Amino acid sequence: MATVSADRIALVTGANRGLGRETARQLAGLGIHVLIGSRDVDSGEATVGQFEEQGLAATAIALDVTDPESARSAAGEIGRTHGHLDVLVNNAGMIVEASAAELTAAEIRTVCEVNLFGAVTMVREMLPLLRHSEHPRIVNVSSTTASLSLTAAGTDFGGDAAHRIAYSVSKTALNMLTLQYARAFAADPQLAHIKINMVTPGYVATDMNRGQGSRTVGEGSGIIVKFATIGDDGPSGEFHNDRGPVPW
Repeated sequence: MATVSADRIALVTGANRGLGRETARQLAGLGIHVLIGSRDVDSGEATVGQFEEQGLAATAIALDVTDPESARSAAGEIGRTHGHLDVLVNNAGMIVEASAAELTAAEIRTVCEVNLFGAVTMVREMLPLLRHSEHPRIVNVSSTTASLSLTAAGTDFGGDAAHRIAYSVSKTALNMLTLQYARAFAADPQLAHIKINMVTPGYVATDMNRGQGSRTVGEGSGIIVKFATIGDDGPSGEFHNDRGPVPW
């Protein structure tokens, strides 16, 4: 029988470094018990150790979002320990750099396994736990480069647009996925209390882009934390950055 925790519980995927770790740190700073989802268990444990030194509550959990069995195992562990999940942040991501002339279907598929299908797997496995929360929130970390309108207008997002095609495609698909979830949840009385949104942190300097971003992880994670903790009167199925709605 599950031991139901009175604390709010948040799971952040890819939380052992960069944007994910800072998001987890900020959530923990709000008094939320954060589960550090990471493929590298040792790195996840090291992150927990750093948080505990700051007086923050966190637990490492082994998690590979591309492996349904790993996600299922993590859900089982969370269920046995906490009995529910209040916040799911789908942060884990990857990029493959290739020009349009060189890009292969296999490369797009590899990126989508993490950025798109990984989110599907996490929502699928964590949904039973989110149902048991009074105020469940799902935040899918997208990208400004996912905006069809801004891309068509020739917006300069920073970085090398010619070589991040697979990444942008995966994030655009993630946006549509999030919107479809939001509409489906709203139509289901048993899921209507779940708010799911997509947010973009902007061009953040991380290991994934070799530190080339113009924003810090502290700046980028703010919008993620905001939507992970929005009130019941907040939106669902929307795409935002820290300045407001982002055009589709």
